[in-house]
Amino acid sequence: MSSDNERSEDPGTGAPEQLALIRETVRKAKVPRAKPRTWRGAALAKERPVARVLVNKGVLHLDQYFDYAVPEELDADAQPGVRVRVRFGAGARNVRGGRREGGGLIDGFLVERLTESDYPGALAALAYVVSPEPVLGPELLALSRAVADRYAGSLADVLQLAVPPRNGRAEAKPSPEPLPPPPAPTAGSWERYAQGPAFLRALAEGGAPRAVWTALPGPHWPEEIARAMAATLASGRGALVVVPDGRAAGRVDAALTELLGRGRHALLTADSGPEKRYREWLAVRRGSVRAVVGTRAAMFAPVADLGLVAVWDDGDSSHSDDNAPFPHVREVLELRAAYGRCAFLLGGTNCTVEAAQLVESGWALPLRADREQLRIAAPLVRTVGDGELARDGAARAARLPSLAWQTVRDGLREGPVLVQVPRRGYAPRLACERCREPARCRHCAGPLQAPDQRDLDCAWCGRAETAWHCVACGGSRLRAQIVGARRTAEELGRAFPAVPVRTSGRDHILDSVPDVPALVVSTPGAEPVAEGGYAAALLLDGWAMVGRPDLRAGEEALRRWTAAASLVRGQPEGGTVVIVAEPTLRPVQALVRWDPVGHARRELAERAELGFPPVSRMASVTGPPEALAAFLTAAELPPDAEVLGPVPVPGAETGRPRRPGDAPPGESWERALLRVPPGSGAALAAALKAAQAARMAGGSGEQVRIRMDPPDIG
Repeated sequence: MSSDNERSEDPGTGAPEQLALIRETVRKAKVPRAKPRTWRGAALAKERPVARVLVNKGVLHLDQYFDYAVPEELDADAQPGVRVRVRFGAGARNVRGGRREGGGLIDGFLVERLTESDYPGALAALAYVVSPEPVLGPELLALSRAVADRYAGSLADVLQLAVPPRNGRAEAKPSPEPLPPPPAPTAGSWERYAQGPAFLRALAEGGAPRAVWTALPGPHWPEEIARAMAATLASGRGALVVVPDGRAAGRVDAALTELLGRGRHALLTADSGPEKRYREWLAVRRGSVRAVVGTRAAMFAPVADLGLVAVWDDGDSSHSDDNAPFPHVREVLELRAAYGRCAFLLGGTNCTVEAAQLVESGWALPLRADREQLRIAAPLVRTVGDGELARDGAARAARLPSLAWQTVRDGLREGPVLVQVPRRGYAPRLACERCREPARCRHCAGPLQAPDQRDLDCAWCGRAETAWHCVACGGSRLRAQIVGARRTAEELGRAFPAVPVRTSGRDHILDSVPDVPALVVSTPGAEPVAEGGYAAALLLDGWAMVGRPDLRAGEEALRRWTAAASLVRGQPEGGTVVIVAEPTLRPVQALVRWDPVGHARRELAERAELGFPPVSRMASVTGPPEALAAFLTAAELPPDAEVLGPVPVPGAETGRPRRPGDAPPGESWERALLRVPPGSGAALAAALKAAQAARMAGGSGEQVRIRMDPPDIG
């Protein structure tokens, strides 16, 4: 026996050194990793030995299904809808014993099982089944295919948005048993709308009404959405509601919990975290829960027996996905309502042009309150124009006109006061100095711009404009001046030193504020909810919002203003809103009359006359000049397609994140707009998709970026 062995027998000596050696030996040992089997020579499944798989390749020329052989050992788990791993990319030479081998491992979804394949060559075998949990049903697959075709994208890219990443812990936990349908709710605050109770009755009786709902201002809209969902659940069907952000989802979640209790709905937001969100999603997929409240990704939620789809505030940019193929919540829910024959509700305190088009076409019916109810719910709106600012020199220097000063001072006696200021970086578009009519191109009606502060050209087609004059009043002078809004909080703090000033913006967004006197300075979209409502609101720098270089500038400004004004108490309770903007501007007049529907109808009529979206379908194609020119030449566009441009695309600014559509730093990109009349949108999407697929398959250098129905076209 060696001396080392003798020492090892003594438990009191040498034990730490020996344990350290054992740990070091284990650490250095090569642990064999489990590898997917090649199934060489393995027996195939006796029934339906072929699996049709959608591989996770988001390239258009591979937007198809691929057949794989199902080994007998995977027969039980390899069911339609499960996640699988397959070997992809093996050439036809790598065939052994009638099986194709090799290639890299890639994720995919098993779509269906077949008895035989229409592919004449050798098939590779499934590597393994990631999980036996079926996550891709036939309805979700059909919806994803329709979305991919509409937006000229690939099915794999849509499924990346539709099916959340797998979480093993969440998948291992069983979902609760489904609860019985609740009783039909009472109409509640829906009584304020002439057709509100009838809409709820139709939902409770299993009907499929379609409505564009212009909600009254005030705090009642979450409860009204909850009652619509409860009425749908009472009929034994499911309901889905998509809202712009987590704050709105929280309000609807609280209203639904108060109305029906816990366990009847799922909350799908990014704030929940991956495990909790996937667990909630699985509960919906398994049929344990039939009601969903969520943000953008929830538009694909696999709700069983779907009876109602609803979207709140469809004009919010959060409803448009920034990942290919860039679907919009409103359009996806329209597809779900049409294919699933379920009810559709588009709601908001404002009315978008797309919503007005749904009513104009007869696809949906309006759901509005009468003027008497509106006068009770809406605050008093007053305006301060340039003329009053010019006469009020001291107020102009302080950016607070006398009327606004008095309104803020009176409001602080009753409660909090909201001050809305535009975000930094708003760039104005050009308009007539005399009548404020937007300056547009004579050829394509696109917005005019002056990149070098001298020469005018069109932001759409790029044509130069040398002799512009206003078509409305004949004026020849342009305006592009805005009032700065940087130190609003500091200025108000000095003006009202005894009042606390709170801010809500990109860096820190407040959910709510107490019902005590305070100044709340917020950027658009970040306004916190005040308990009991704001006593007053001040909307500063209205020209900065109306004058943005965007087709939707007026519509977006009105949406932001109505959203902020809806948080103010009604006129009978003394609620007042002061907007600092030219009173003659159309969005300002619509706010004063609280008539967003009339504003949307007029915008729709003008866009129909000029051939603007949504009356026409439009696509944006962006890329390097050579690649863009080659793509447009190769694409077999519909005969009625009109090509606008190309025009240069601004690059990403140094030190700021790259926005969707910006050219990479140091590169020069161009953009072309493709416009087709109504009825040709599907043909345009198919042509662009085919051209992009051919370009990818041929390896023709740099690819271009396609976006159907871009939200921002200038």
